[in-house]
Amino acid sequence: MKHYLFLVALMFLACNTPNADKINGVSFVSSGDEVSQIHVNPVLDIHANYAAIMPFGFIQKPDTPELYFNTERQWFGERREGAKQYIEALHKNGVQVMLKPQIWISRGEFTGNLAMKNETDWVNFESGYRDFILLYAQLAEETETDIFCIGTELATFIKERPEFWQGLIQDVKKVYHGKLTYAANWDEYGKTPFWDQLDFIGVNAYFPLCEKQNPTMETLREGWQPWKEKLKTLAEDLEKPMLFTEFGYRSMDFTGKKPWLVDRNEMNVNLKAQADATQVIFEEFWNEEWFAGGFVWKWFMHHDQVGGHADNRFTPQNKPAESVIRRQYALANKTGT
Repeated sequence: MKHYLFLVALMFLACNTPNADKINGVSFVSSGDEVSQIHVNPVLDIHANYAAIMPFGFIQKPDTPELYFNTERQWFGERREGAKQYIEALHKNGVQVMLKPQIWISRGEFTGNLAMKNETDWVNFESGYRDFILLYAQLAEETETDIFCIGTELATFIKERPEFWQGLIQDVKKVYHGKLTYAANWDEYGKTPFWDQLDFIGVNAYFPLCEKQNPTMETLREGWQPWKEKLKTLAEDLEKPMLFTEFGYRSMDFTGKKPWLVDRNEMNVNLKAQADATQVIFEEFWNEEWFAGGFVWKWFMHHDQVGGHADNRFTPQNKPAESVIRRQYALANKTGT
């Protein structure tokens, strides 16, 4: 009897431990190759229970209405057939999926500035974007994908065309019956008008934390506090869980200054800064009841060929930050069983 009660107590604690049901995800970068087991094994090795799959649509300039997607000129993983194969391979291994179609503007221009010149161009662009999103919403339904993201960092588009987004959400709900989110930029989420119609408040969490070259964990923790309070307030006011649709840091000096930087600068490699910043974000958020979890930016298929100690980019692969992630994500396995 005592043994039975002890097991019941353990199950109760597991179900009521904030970390137990967190989304412990990676942003699984599209490739020209099909996914095989050798590519999934590193995801399992860090105990990730979710992966974001990201097919792409392309436009030439921020004011160009033509959106190209699902074409033979794209990499396998950027097309519908590739996204489907990736999802099925991950689901086979017990990894849940967020399908997150995204726009890429030539030369990597910021999608938040995307805006058309006139009404005709807006209407044409919206038609293409609706087709793009509904194509993948239908795929999400077909594959029983767990979360679908309706857009990523499109602040001006949302501000200028709110009626379109209201209609798009309703259109998506007609074909997909899982959970929905939108990936708002860190400086955008407070102005996103349709959180009440989605299941998660999605934020790409590249918040500036400090301007130090070699920030201490305490400095990084202090830098989080004002942002954390605002995130918590919104989540509690809307009664919606907060999801970091992307989070991560580059392994370089000044990693907390402008965490969103994707340029090819030659800033000195700083592996400790990346690992410390990753540890701090886990400590600050993963035990909060209003926080759903997040997706590390970013994770490449060919694990043994990326990252490493000479790399100053975002990926944590083959760096100390990977061990930080593995340790944190493993906690859910221990508390969630």
